[in-house]
Amino acid sequence: MEKVVILTGGTSGIGKATAAQLREAGCRVYEFSRRAAGDDPWHTSVDVTDDRAVKAAVDAVFAREGRIDLLINNAGFGISGAMEFTDPADAHRLMEVNLFGMDNAIRAVLPHMRKAGSGRIVNISSVAGVFAIPFQAWYSISKAAVRSLTMALYNEVAPYGIQVTSVMPGDIRTGFTAARKKSALGDAEYGGRISRSVEKMEKDEQGGMAPEQAARTIVRVALKQGRVKPYYAIGFSYKFLVLLDSLLPCRTVRWLLFLLYGK
Repeated sequence: MEKVVILTGGTSGIGKATAAQLREAGCRVYEFSRRAAGDDPWHTSVDVTDDRAVKAAVDAVFAREGRIDLLINNAGFGISGAMEFTDPADAHRLMEVNLFGMDNAIRAVLPHMRKAGSGRIVNISSVAGVFAIPFQAWYSISKAAVRSLTMALYNEVAPYGIQVTSVMPGDIRTGFTAARKKSALGDAEYGGRISRSVEKMEKDEQGGMAPEQAARTIVRVALKQGRVKPYYAIGFSYKFLVLLDSLLPCRTVRWLLFLLYGK
């Protein structure tokens, strides 16, 4: 049976690659994003921060298909800059998309999945949710919140046959880097460290894995037979880093992050 999938943020980068691979695997993929729908029957133009619009779009998919097997929450964006000088409106907007937009989609699919007694929700987090990156505080905060949301929801809905997991990419070579809203406000006060940190971070991203590689892990987790774990890191090096975080003293992790992105 073809799986019916709703994927948010599927018009570029990891989302676009994931949608393509899911379709190759025989899934019926409905993609939600702010991009104009045009004549694509599989795309719905919807802002994930609009809870009513998200619910209407999800209900329309259910009315057409009679079920929703998978929700992949991928929509998100990044901002960078010193926390002290970040415009609160930018921080709030990021949390609205990266966390509460995800919540809107989850709230919309859960009644359908609970009634069916099955379903899987895959939330795209980030290794930054484990390692809070200097001068990328709000993005790190949003992705750490996704990890907490995933674990709490995992236990809340397990009795209804619904599985929840999160996938944590690291550095990915996509348009996400160029789309990041960057602010160098306070760079003089911080001794040029904001600019140096963001430059290093973006160099690492553009030298990272291809989105298709990340998508393969997301698709594997999404379609995995049996139960899934709450968290998956993508790539051996990032799995190793996440393991180190659980083994090393907090001060050691803090020092390593300072050396990488704080100097």
